[in-house]
Amino acid sequence: MVLIAAAVCTKAGKTIVSRQFVEMTKARIEGLLAAFPKLMSTGKQHTFVETESVRYVYQPLEKLYMLLITTKASNILEDLETLRLFARVIPEYCKSMEEVEIAENAFNLIFAFDEIVALGYRESVNLAQIRTFVEMDSHEEKVYQAVRLTQEREAKNKMREKAKELQRQRMEANKKGGVKGPGFGGGYGFTSSPSVGDSANFVPEPVKPAYTAPQKPTSAGPRAMKLSGKSRDVDSFVDQLKEEGENVTTASLAAPGVKTVHTSPQIINTEPVHLRQEERLTVRVGRDGGVQHLELHGLVTLHISDEKWGCIRVQLENKDTRGVQLQTHPNVDKELFRTRAQIGLKNPAKPFPLNTDVGVLKWRLQAQDESALPISINCWPSENGEGDCDVNIEYELEQENLELNDVQINIPLPIGGTPVVGECDGQYTHEARRNTLVWSLPLVDASSKSGSMEFSVHSSTPADFFPLQISFSSKTPYASIKVNEVLLVEDDSPVKHSVETVFFTENYEIV
Repeated sequence: MVLIAAAVCTKAGKTIVSRQFVEMTKARIEGLLAAFPKLMSTGKQHTFVETESVRYVYQPLEKLYMLLITTKASNILEDLETLRLFARVIPEYCKSMEEVEIAENAFNLIFAFDEIVALGYRESVNLAQIRTFVEMDSHEEKVYQAVRLTQEREAKNKMREKAKELQRQRMEANKKGGVKGPGFGGGYGFTSSPSVGDSANFVPEPVKPAYTAPQKPTSAGPRAMKLSGKSRDVDSFVDQLKEEGENVTTASLAAPGVKTVHTSPQIINTEPVHLRQEERLTVRVGRDGGVQHLELHGLVTLHISDEKWGCIRVQLENKDTRGVQLQTHPNVDKELFRTRAQIGLKNPAKPFPLNTDVGVLKWRLQAQDESALPISINCWPSENGEGDCDVNIEYELEQENLELNDVQINIPLPIGGTPVVGECDGQYTHEARRNTLVWSLPLVDASSKSGSMEFSVHSSTPADFFPLQISFSSKTPYASIKVNEVLLVEDDSPVKHSVETVFFTENYEIV
């Protein structure tokens, strides 16, 4: 379709807002809009009318019309779909369908129209994306504004303190010698400003060129992003961020140059022969069910820190029956692995590399069956007829042998929407800056294999709550593959070793 213009006009033909999308003279557009009321015929239920050159597609909005002017070659079905989106945009920015209300919000409507159509062609956007694009919300701007207000407040406090100090000096000087005017306190003078309820309010006035007044912190440039070193600046800044729905810790507000120490969990009881079994899961599931993509990647790495244990073999056990594709390192003896499920070098006399992580075995698994999911999520949003959406969401552990730790389900929300949670297993956090509701579950296992949450959000549609993002970690492997023992090549005697198992999500979403 080629859209020439979009307009909101009265039934009498008066144009309130009009947006042109192709190059055309103002007189031509005004002529097309003025001709529209004359082409309307009473008693017909059509939503379009054609002339020799253009097509008018319109929808009544109480006392107004939402009107699109397109070429006659455009697809009428696409025209009607685009018209419906235009008509849905207007109530987003106008409280009523009145001429005055439309005129007051004309710029917001024009910005929204520009997101729907570019150069005469429809953009692939929905109402939620239009809200986001028009709002142009910026976290950096909020932080900048908070820092600027804090600095301005601090400067005003310093100014008041300095003014009171100068006032005290003047009163003391008058008491001692009746000195009037400038000449005390190092050659600085001042004049009282008109006071409103406080006789101590005044501003310093320099009387010598050498005097440099305290400069108010400027808000331009990157310096405005720096936090003051004083604790009250930090406290007020933290309070403002908390009011915006942020979870802020003191460590995250360390000033530039201050070293913040982060401690990471360390592996305990690591033996000279250490094996790490790592699995990464990628899942994409449709919102109405059906696995679109499920892929698991596994890797076993070997780390030897003592050269006397370099010549070893690793005995594995594979009980997985789901068609896991295994692949050993090129230097590993494939025949030994195939016949005895052992990982050893092709040259038995050659030791494994020392003090380095060596990948010796990797595997891959793909599946389309929902029973292969470690955990299933069912999100059911429904409109309640009052402009709100009621959302019911539940989880169920599909693999009961797994223990999933730190499960987080991130649910998108409409722009500016505040959820009202009625029921929740576990904990939840509303992150207003990201427009996300985070449902947190410390542990999901066979004893807590299912749970649910219910909430409602004003002015939303079911599509606003997708895609959901799920993350978790586990010390239980997904694939039934494990290290049984480690043996010396020389005499098959067992070697003391340690095994670390980690299974986590790389990308798990419900779309």
